[in-house]
Amino acid sequence: MTQQTQPTKEQVRLYMEARQNQQCPPPSIPEIRRQLGWGMTQMQGDDGRREGRL
Repeated sequence: MTQQTQPTKEQVRLYMEARQNQQCPPPSIPEIRRQLGWGMTQMQGDDGRREGRL
């Protein structure tokens, strides 16, 4: 099973302030997620293997 990590509200506010000061088109959604550290993490079971869904 994967768990999604999300940036804090403060990180998003700082990112948005910095973006408003730039004079270029916005980056792609994957790039925004990468910059904010909003990615997918793998959860592992007790035996160290990744859990999967059937």
